[in-house]
Amino acid sequence: MDKQRIILSTNLKVCLKEVIDSYPHDIIFILTDETTFQLCKPTIDSFDYLSNAFYITIGATDLNKSIESLTHVWYELSNKGGSRKSLLINLGGGMITDLGGFAASTFKRGIKFINIPTTLLSMIDASVGGKTGINFNGLKNEIGVFNAASCVILDSHFLQTLDYTNILSGYAEMLKHSLISSVDHWSDLLHFDLNDINYEYLQKLVALSVKIKEKIVTEDPYEHGIRKALNFGHTVGHAFESFALSQNKPILHGYAVAWGCICELYLSAIKVGFPHDKLYQTIQFIKEHYGTFTLSCKNYNHIYELMKHDKKNNSGIINFTLLGDIGDIRINQTATKEEIFEMLDFFREGL
Repeated sequence: MDKQRIILSTNLKVCLKEVIDSYPHDIIFILTDETTFQLCKPTIDSFDYLSNAFYITIGATDLNKSIESLTHVWYELSNKGGSRKSLLINLGGGMITDLGGFAASTFKRGIKFINIPTTLLSMIDASVGGKTGINFNGLKNEIGVFNAASCVILDSHFLQTLDYTNILSGYAEMLKHSLISSVDHWSDLLHFDLNDINYEYLQKLVALSVKIKEKIVTEDPYEHGIRKALNFGHTVGHAFESFALSQNKPILHGYAVAWGCICELYLSAIKVGFPHDKLYQTIQFIKEHYGTFTLSCKNYNHIYELMKHDKKNNSGIINFTLLGDIGDIRINQTATKEEIFEMLDFFREGL
């Protein structure tokens, strides 16, 4: 997989034109969901070089990260005359960059695509690193490919279109990045005022978060080794997401990751010695900002079965990334069913 080109933009109109001009193309397509069409399309409406672009719009939320939405995008690309020389711009959050990236990777055996993430979550996670895909059969990201966008443009202007819950959703992935990197970064995030956001400083934190992910992805693009560090909080988090979807009560990805981090920090503490003071400082921050995820002991087997479907597993053994300390990454860790149930007990009762 080629190294991804990532640009921190201060003038999207100029930046996007330079990027588009660097990739010869015939037709430009712009993929949005209903929310980003309404809130983010106005930002690029005045860009004259996009006047002939075709818009493709799908439903919002993770419920639409589906084979039906993917098929709709393929139909639109085909019916509007798309060719192998066409260019797809994904303007939206992680659902759009994941699904759009997969659509572009498979249409005509692959066309170039540019990601313009509009949520905090997609800026520091979904749009960077080359993972694309859709949900399938009730499971998160079950179908997809590794294929990096030709370019990712990060523009903090879009963050001001987000509501508080979507800021928090992205911030959870930033917190995860801090846990796998350094105490200083972790401390900065725990002390950042999310109730009175300094967007200029937030963009600096975003840039640092992207660098952490980019460094790991460059070292291990196809997740054979250290890239598994980025899965911290996700083995449980994805199971929580899939469980919520099965109840027709979808939850934001970042919230699931935050709750997954609580669970996997607990496993880290009992299995590889993660310090209890940092465990409880992190839990307190998550509790204050994210609340908790409601489940009962009757749900444990269902969640356990969902965890067994995680793509990191080998021969049915659930695979975790754990931490001996902040920045002390321990990949390819396992836990017994009993330990996992104890972990879920802690999550329900230890907050």
